[in-house]
Amino acid sequence: MVAAAVKARVEQVYREESRRILATLIRLLGDFDLAEEALHEAFFVAVERWQQDGVPDNPRTWLVSTGRFKAIDVLRRRARFNASRPLLLAQLEALEQADWSDEDVEDDRLRLIFTCCHPALAADAQVPLTLREVCDLTTEEIARAFLSAPATIAQRIVRAKAKIRDAKIPYQVPSLAELPERLDSVLRVIYLVFNEGYSASIGAQLTREDLTREAIRLGRLLMELLPEPEVMGLLAMMLLHESRRVARTSPSGELILLDDQDRSLWNGEMIAEGCSLVERALSSRRFGPYCLQAAIAAVHAEAPSVDETDWEQIVGLYDVLLRAVPSPVVELNRAAAISKRDGPLAGLILVEAILARGDLLDYHLAHSARAEFCRQLGRVEQARAAYQRALELTQQEPERRFIEGRLKALE
Repeated sequence: MVAAAVKARVEQVYREESRRILATLIRLLGDFDLAEEALHEAFFVAVERWQQDGVPDNPRTWLVSTGRFKAIDVLRRRARFNASRPLLLAQLEALEQADWSDEDVEDDRLRLIFTCCHPALAADAQVPLTLREVCDLTTEEIARAFLSAPATIAQRIVRAKAKIRDAKIPYQVPSLAELPERLDSVLRVIYLVFNEGYSASIGAQLTREDLTREAIRLGRLLMELLPEPEVMGLLAMMLLHESRRVARTSPSGELILLDDQDRSLWNGEMIAEGCSLVERALSSRRFGPYCLQAAIAAVHAEAPSVDETDWEQIVGLYDVLLRAVPSPVVELNRAAAISKRDGPLAGLILVEAILARGDLLDYHLAHSARAEFCRQLGRVEQARAAYQRALELTQQEPERRFIEGRLKALE
C-alpha cells in the first residue's frame, strides 16, 4: 500500500510539475537533452527514495536538486572519455557552482518559451518546440494541430534544439525593448496550448485542464511584462472560453454543445474578468485578432440564452476578423454564426463553398458543421455522409460518441 501510494504521488507530481522542473533544469544545464535525461532520472529515483524517506515537503525542489546531481554524474562520466574534455569540465564546474533556489523557478517556463521562440530559430520550428518542451504535447498531438506529418514535426524540433545549443541562444526573458518583436510567436504558442487543452486533439477526454490552466498562467505572466492590447485580448479569450469548461461535458464525459449547455454552470468570475479585459483592449483602438476573438466570446458569455445571443454583432465581429486574418477556419466559424442569424441553408452554402475550394477537407469540424446543417434541413442522406466523414477524421472519444449518436438518430 505504501509503495502504491508513493507511486501515485510521484505520478501526480509528474503531471503537475514535470514541465516546470524541466524548464528549471534546462536553465541550469543549458542543454535540452541532458535536462530531459536528468528529469526522468530524478523521477525514477523518487519512486524508491520517497518510499524510504517519505515524500519531501517541496517535491519540485527535491526533484530539481536530484536532477541536477544526476546531470553532474553524467557530465563526469563524459569528461573521462570525451575528446572535448576541457569544454565538459568547464560545463561541469559551472553546474556545480550554480546557485539557485525555488524562488527562481516560477518564471522559468516563461524564459523557456522566449528561448524556444527566439528569432534565430526557423519560424516553423518555434511553436512545435515550445509545445513539446514547455507543455509536454506529443509529436503526434503537435502534428495534428499543424496538419503535418509527425516525422516532419520531430525533425523541426531536433533542428531547433541543435540551433539553440550551437548558437548559445540565451535562456532569458528579453528586455522591454526586445519584447514587441518577439511577442507574436509567444502569443501564438500560448494560444495553441490553450486550444489543445480546451479541445484535446486526441484521447478519452474532451478537455485537458492542465493545459488550459497553464496557458492562462502564462498569459497572466506575459501581461505583467507587457500589458499590450493583444496580450489582454488573448488572456480575455482564454478566460471566457475556460469559464464554460464545466458545462461542456456531462458528468459521464459526454460532449454538450453550446446550445444545450447549462449556463448557470459558467464561471461568473472568469466572465467578469474576461469582459473587463476585452473592454480595456478594445478601448485602445490598437486591437488585433486575439481581441476580436475575445470580443466574440464575450458576446456569447453575456447572453442569457442562445436565442437571446446578439448574432448580428457576432457576424459583424467575424467579418472584421476575417479581414484581419483570412482563414478557412474563421470562415467556418462565421458560417456557423450566419446559420444562427439567417438559417441553416445560409450556413450550408458557405461551408460547401469552403469545401469545394479544397479547404478543410481533412478538418472534422467542417464536415460536422455541414452534417448539422443538412440534418436541420431534413437532407438525411447528405447529413449521414458528412457525419460519417467527420467520424473518420476525429480521434477524440467524446466527439466520436457524439457523432455516432447523431448518426444513430438519423436512422
